[in-house]
Amino acid sequence: MPSLDDILAIILGGGRGSRLYPLTKLRSKPAVPMAGKYRLIDIPISNCINAGVYRIAVLTQFNSVSLHRHIARAYQFDVFHTGWVQIWAAEQTMSSMDWYQGTADAVRKQLFEIKSSRSPYTLILSGDHLYRMDYAEMARFHFDNNADITVAMQPVPAEEAPRLGLLKRDEDCRVIRFAEKPKDAPTLQEMITRDDPEKPYLGSMGIYMFKTDILVDLLESKSFDDFGGQVIPYAITHNYNVFGYDFEGFWADIGTIRAFYEANLMLTKKDSPFNFNDPKHPIYSHSRFLPGSIVENSLLENVLLAEGCYIENSEIRHSVVGLRSQVHSGARIVDTVLMGADYYQSDTEDRAGVIGIGANCNIEGAIIDKNACLGEGVVIKPFPRGTELETENWVVQDGIVVIPKNAVIPHNTVIAPE
Repeated sequence: MPSLDDILAIILGGGRGSRLYPLTKLRSKPAVPMAGKYRLIDIPISNCINAGVYRIAVLTQFNSVSLHRHIARAYQFDVFHTGWVQIWAAEQTMSSMDWYQGTADAVRKQLFEIKSSRSPYTLILSGDHLYRMDYAEMARFHFDNNADITVAMQPVPAEEAPRLGLLKRDEDCRVIRFAEKPKDAPTLQEMITRDDPEKPYLGSMGIYMFKTDILVDLLESKSFDDFGGQVIPYAITHNYNVFGYDFEGFWADIGTIRAFYEANLMLTKKDSPFNFNDPKHPIYSHSRFLPGSIVENSLLENVLLAEGCYIENSEIRHSVVGLRSQVHSGARIVDTVLMGADYYQSDTEDRAGVIGIGANCNIEGAIIDKNACLGEGVVIKPFPRGTELETENWVVQDGIVVIPKNAVIPHNTVIAPE
């Protein structure tokens, strides 16, 4: 029986991340902060470590400096351990002058490294999903079925079906049909798999396990750019052994501002379907040596509070308060994600404003990125869903006001629907 040491995990770092703009203006998607103190890349890396998959490569291309720095600081295996987390950056070579053109093309351009690892199996993961999964169980399913390819799949409701890849299986769990983001009614009707009116479909999670020689053959013999839209459908129709692995735990795609916002606020509830606090399967991150947060004469309700913060005489409800956040007297913050700051501002720093939330601010329905300065009396209110606006200092995505990293919002600014 193969072992977990035979698996190489490859995490796709993503492209420009335009759907998460402006959070991706200065960083790649997997480097976007999550839950006050983590980054999105911490989720798949932690899942690998918890499962016993210790050889991990992260494919990067766009705005990747902060991601490289975070991985270098957070994931250092000792010299007696055979594991590693490596960065495989996009590069121009004598054989290719192009950057990554898609998920499959990114892996194709690293086939030399994949072959050099001598791993019989390759696990392909995404860097922008929120879930906790034991890849060891998926690997055992793959080994037991002698699968060429295993696709992790999850029951999905009808309203989400048009944005996912849908699959059908036979009684032996072999995948017999694939439809990529179907919109037409006949295809949607045909892809109904489950006798469950709430979740009648099986959707791909974008998690694939390959026999490495099959992966190499598919990518070298064909010019596929994408796994979901091209590689998997081709393998199904050309009689490869493609199996579907069931996963019924929590899973969310954090690929849009709305999804990111809602996933963060979900974590503030006691009954949240996902919890970063799991003693047996923790989510790891960069270790920081910060003091405990100080809360002075304030009301906090359903708040996820990270360390190193100072909150003075304020009201905060249903919000995330990230590392080193500074909230000054009289502020009111509701339904908001504060990402905090990368450092404490010195008294001599020449900057137009104080990092954090100024006195008497009224913030609702917003995302405040790291190191932003909101002056006194700033008012932010959510816009109707679907609203898209962009100004020099702030952006509205799907009705959510986003203050970009390092932005300065002057005193008494009002950002609200007219």
